[in-house]
Amino acid sequence: MSRARRALLVVGDVVTDVVARHRTPLAPATDTAAEIRTLPGGAGANAACWAARSGGGEVRLLGRVGTDAADWHERALRAAGVRPLLVRDPEAATATVIALVDASAERTFLTDSGAALRLSPADWSPELLDGVARLHLSGYLFFADRSRGTARRALRDAGEAGVPVSVDPASAGFLGELGADRFLAAAEGAEVLLPNADEARTLTGRAAPERAAAELSRRFPLVVVTLGAAGALVAEGGAVTARVAAPPVRPVDSTGAGDAFTGAFLAARLAGADPAEAAEAGCGAGAEAGCGAGAEAVAVVGGRPAAPPVGDS
Repeated sequence: MSRARRALLVVGDVVTDVVARHRTPLAPATDTAAEIRTLPGGAGANAACWAARSGGGEVRLLGRVGTDAADWHERALRAAGVRPLLVRDPEAATATVIALVDASAERTFLTDSGAALRLSPADWSPELLDGVARLHLSGYLFFADRSRGTARRALRDAGEAGVPVSVDPASAGFLGELGADRFLAAAEGAEVLLPNADEARTLTGRAAPERAAAELSRRFPLVVVTLGAAGALVAEGGAVTARVAAPPVRPVDSTGAGDAFTGAFLAARLAGADPAEAAEAGCGAGAEAGCGAGAEAVAVVGGRPAAPPVGDS
């Protein structure tokens, strides 16, 4: 394996997002006016794009997509500065998410995981870690047997290679279905856990994010809990060690805000930032309002940084 390590490797989901922004409550059994866009997304892919936007090294993405939209997603990733390592699935369509975004910018997802959770151990190779300084795993991988096996193999190989691993738990709803104990056991060996407040609560049963963060940091060396507009908490060794504020911003769409935080956080860590500094990069604390990754993400539609058009799917 190469001794020159600068790259971030993200293993996770690539998704076609259909984002529907509705200003009035949904009207059952009839029409509700909405602004609808089809955009490239996915927690893993979004985080990779935000990491590339933040700079500091090469960003690679391993994911599984259907042949239906593979070319479109590859073009989008390259346009965002990410090196795509996409496995084309001849049997399953690309994962699709319908994001219903209300007037407060809160989003509700309808998720068809498609090819994303069919990422198999055969799609993984220890050679993918060549030149990699950090490995990040999207938590969605942990919600199906096949992709969970892939995540576990990547964790093992990264540990043997001395590459630190981060995990984003991804979905409080899916965590609840899988079970906290099963997820925590599968993520064992990760250096960093990056849940939001709901996910931290689901994993610990602790209502207060501070208590949840502290408890999780007894199991993982570094835990960063995102709190939306309230910023983030950093916990190590069973205690909260830093609280980071988020700059004020008028939200448009909260889709991908956590992914933006993750990408900027990991890019900062890759560049040598300490945990609190990396959390500040994720939130944009201390920056001009709206300039941080998390703040910027909620000010645009979809889960990616603004990018030039990449053509039709």
